[in-house]
Amino acid sequence: MAGILDGATVPNASEFPHGHRAPAPPARVAVTPDDPRYDYLGARGLNRRLSSRPEVIHQVFTARQVEQAVAESVAAGRRIAVRSGGHCLESLVDRPDVTSLIDVSRLNAVYYDPEHAAFSVDSGAQLGDVYKQLYLGHGVVIPGGTCPTVGVAGYTQGGGFGALCREQGLIVDHLHGVEVVVVDGAGRARTVVATREPGDPHRDLWWGHTGAGGGNFGVVTRFLFRSPHARGNDPARALPKPPGRSLVATVRWSWDGMTEADFTRLVDNHGVWHAEHSADGSPYAGLYTSLVLSSRAAGTLSLVAETDGTAPNASALMDAYLDAVNAGVRAPRTVDRRTMPWITAVYSDLFGSVSLTDNRYKGKGAYLRRPYTADQVAVMYRHLTDPSFTGRGAVNLLSYGGRVNAVDPGATAVAQRDSVLKAYTGAAWAGPARDEEHMAWVRGIYRDMHAATGGVPVPDGATDGSYINYPDTDLADPAWNTSGVPWHTLYFKDNYPRLQRVKAAYDPGDVFRHPLSVRLPD
Repeated sequence: MAGILDGATVPNASEFPHGHRAPAPPARVAVTPDDPRYDYLGARGLNRRLSSRPEVIHQVFTARQVEQAVAESVAAGRRIAVRSGGHCLESLVDRPDVTSLIDVSRLNAVYYDPEHAAFSVDSGAQLGDVYKQLYLGHGVVIPGGTCPTVGVAGYTQGGGFGALCREQGLIVDHLHGVEVVVVDGAGRARTVVATREPGDPHRDLWWGHTGAGGGNFGVVTRFLFRSPHARGNDPARALPKPPGRSLVATVRWSWDGMTEADFTRLVDNHGVWHAEHSADGSPYAGLYTSLVLSSRAAGTLSLVAETDGTAPNASALMDAYLDAVNAGVRAPRTVDRRTMPWITAVYSDLFGSVSLTDNRYKGKGAYLRRPYTADQVAVMYRHLTDPSFTGRGAVNLLSYGGRVNAVDPGATAVAQRDSVLKAYTGAAWAGPARDEEHMAWVRGIYRDMHAATGGVPVPDGATDGSYINYPDTDLADPAWNTSGVPWHTLYFKDNYPRLQRVKAAYDPGDVFRHPLSVRLPD
């Protein structure tokens, strides 16, 4: 049975009123397979298609404990992986070679750090908790994702986007710094704070955490968020403010009334609208949408649109958008419109949450510089309506552009800065008996949609590679990527050589690696 390994420092009583002491955090615990906590911690990952049986799972509660867990793992020669929210959809965390899993989920404090004039967010915090702490405490927000249970660590390191990105940019555009445990060439673990300040000697380490994905350079223990334009030490001015209210429209079309002509018109309308309204400063910068083109077995196709409900012309802008998307589509639709406080919208499951039963996943991403072609839409329709596929797969088209595209491709590790849409093609299902069916469907529709470029969205005039937070090990497999373009070019483009230099400087022993991690230079 695992036992207590180390304690934590208790602050001096003089730091608290009336002589009270802050409660000491729990001690770090090494959970081994004979510990009753092991099965829960080991299977906490969202994607049950993936699994691992590490020799030890380190439950950590402080940054110092993370450093100790890393040092112990390196000394024992164990392969390290890190779990925060557990939403990784590919084998970057759960895989057979992982023998030491560091679970940071209880390292989750959110507070204002006056030393850095920034909000400090521990790496185990979930986005929903961060939103509440920032908004209810200070009236501010980070432009994060739409699923409250996603962990801030993997989301941020991958360059996360969400409902506010068209108006406020990506979350990494507001990342001031990271605190991260790294391992030097002699195998010694140390904690480094790296910021975006021009004179910071560790600035490249900060940059490496702005879009390369998790598990590359070390273990992040906390993030520092402050917008680049923020000045002074007022927490209420350190980050953007969200809308006071959200106007939300949900549209549904039944597959029963959807012809191929209707489907084509719907996808074309949606793509053309985004191509025309995704410039920075557009009147529609505050509008974010998700068009879910589900397989016929799901019964319906759906569109969710959210915009700033406090804008004086919010209702008119929403009407114009919905009319443009539905123009010429004869299939019947239902439209539900609601106005609610912004924080209520965050927790209203507007864009769909994870399922407790359909918990096996396969997904693939693509950045779209322009809408899909007629041939691609025809391929999509054919796969979505294939009578031999009775599962629930989908192509989800998500709003992009706006302020995201106002940032130089080299300013952060996110190199894709001129797309208008982001696509996620995937499926979720229950039980291993249907693995082969769903995996084949996802791989088939994605390969056929990108058949002209070797089965993958190569960076060209139409597509711009893929998103590392939609990890897909097929991109590194020549059986599925026949383009001749390396997987790392699809994810990182011209930023990859600099990421390799960061890797060589801060993880020269390649301690932190997985199937899609940054490789050491040759």
